[in-house]
This record gives sequence, structure tokens and C-alpha cells, in this order.
Amino acid sequence: MITHGNEIKLFSGNANRPLAEAIAKKLNTELGEIEVNTFSDGEINVHIAETVRGRDLFIIQSIASPVNDNLMELLIMIDAAKRASAGRITAVIPYFGYARQDRKARSRDPITAKLVANLITAAGADRVLTMDLHAEQIQGFFDIPVDNLLGGPTLCNYFSKQFKIDVVVAPDLGSVKRARKVAEKFGVPIAIIDKRRPKANVMEVMNIIGDVSGKNCLMLDDMIDTAGTICQGAQALREAGAKEIYAGCTHSVLSGPAVERLEKSVITKLVMLNTIQLPAEKMREKFHVISVSDIFAAAIENVYLDKPMSKLYD
Repeated sequence: MITHGNEIKLFSGNANRPLAEAIAKKLNTELGEIEVNTFSDGEINVHIAETVRGRDLFIIQSIASPVNDNLMELLIMIDAAKRASAGRITAVIPYFGYARQDRKARSRDPITAKLVANLITAAGADRVLTMDLHAEQIQGFFDIPVDNLLGGPTLCNYFSKQFKIDVVVAPDLGSVKRARKVAEKFGVPIAIIDKRRPKANVMEVMNIIGDVSGKNCLMLDDMIDTAGTICQGAQALREAGAKEIYAGCTHSVLSGPAVERLEKSVITKLVMLNTIQLPAEKMREKFHVISVSDIFAAAIENVYLDKPMSKLYD
């Protein structure tokens, strides 16, 4: 691992400090000293408490709830590092918020994912390291290099060792590509849940494409927010005769009624990666969290040493 730690600095905001600490431990280093505080009126104040001049900086911060506070923390930390003459600044964003607003779905809609990309670049980031962007084309919104790591292989490794999977299910048409890749690794067929969404966060299942009767099904998605899609999809699989229903996601947003819905759902086990810190009060018996500290540590090391990233995608 990294041996010349005097040239590299890892800093963390408040979004997911346990993950940042785990990444630092994997790299045999410690998080840099930084103060990220909030004034009484809500303004965020950042002070880097050690020299970073000429250093290779990695600022670890998920844009998760509270989304706007964490985004501002990230931008201000990048600006502070830039003004302190850091050599190269990599924004390590395990969960890239606002990624669902990647196009104009209606007239006069913003493309907020592009706006956030512009803000991160304007703040002074030289590179972005993230995982499972909701839309892969967001990489093209940046004018700086973006490495979009994959969470699927980590989820696959867990499920292949723990459960017998007969069918991999795409919870919507947008997840078909991801489901097909996973199904190939398991050597099983895929099924697709065809759905219609009348309005935001409301989903109506139409039908299931594929045979799931009497089979153990694995539903995979990049994120679970209010859990409407995954829970209604699981119910549709059960009504179609599915045996055991497992689910996995990279980003556990779990907002609003998500935890209650998942707890009452027919899903046997839900496996999530820790790109977003899951509060203890949201943890349930059927939930299982896997750390992504290994893959992010490897990616940071490769960026730092200018080594190819391709092996991390295999």
C-alpha cells in the first residue's frame, strides 16, 4: 500500500466519516486535520488545520442527506484546498446526489446533475471518484476526469456465497443492463418488471417479463430511495410465484417511509453498500451492509500512483 504518505492527504466532511476512516486505515494513513463547522445562521465554515501545499488531496464526501449541506461542505473544502495551494484535488464522492436530475423530463425543467458537475469543477476539483452513477452519461457532464466505480461485483460476491440465485430481476427497464451483467456472472436468466410511474415516487407494476415461478429471485438497483419500486416489484414477484426474494443496492438513501416499507415487504434479505452512512435507528434485522472501503482505497492508490483503473472494473 501507500508508503510515502507525506505527499498524500485524505480529508473527510461530515457526510460519511466512518467510511473515510476505513479508507484511510486501508491505506495505512490517517485522515487529515480539518474543521468543518456550521455558524448559528447555517453557513458552513471550513478550516484545514495542516499544510497541504503541493500535496495530492483526496476529499471524501457523499452528497447524501442533508444533501445541500453536504454538497456545500464538499465545495467549500475543495475551495479551501485550492486556495491553500494543494497540488491535485480529487473529490471522492461515494454517492453522487442530484444524479437523478440528469435530463429535462418536462418543459422548463433544470438539469441539476450538470449544474452540480459545474460547481464541483468550478470549486477547483481536478478529478472525481464516485460509484454507480444513476446515469452513466453524467461522466460527460464534467470537463475533468471521472472514475465511476462499480458496486455490482461486491454485491454479487456476497450473494453468490450466501444464497442460491435462480433469476436476476431488473426492477425497471433502466436496470436491465445491470441485471444482465449480474445474471451472466451467476449463469442464470433475467426477468424484467415492466412498470408505469404516474408521478414521482409513485410506481404501478404492470407485468413481469420472464419466468420467476418457484425460483429464488435477486433484485438489484443502484439506489433505494422511498423503496416503492423495490417493494412493489417484490410483491409482484411473490404474486407471480417467486420463492425467496432478495434485494441489493449500492446506495441506501432510504428516505420517507422506506424503512417501514422494506420491513413489511416480502423481501427476505436486503444488502446495501455503505456509500451512504446508515443511521443505527434505520438498521433492521433483514438489512445487511457491506463496506466499499477496499475498492475506494484501491482506486485512491491507483490515482495517486498514476496506475490504470481498468483492473478495478474486471
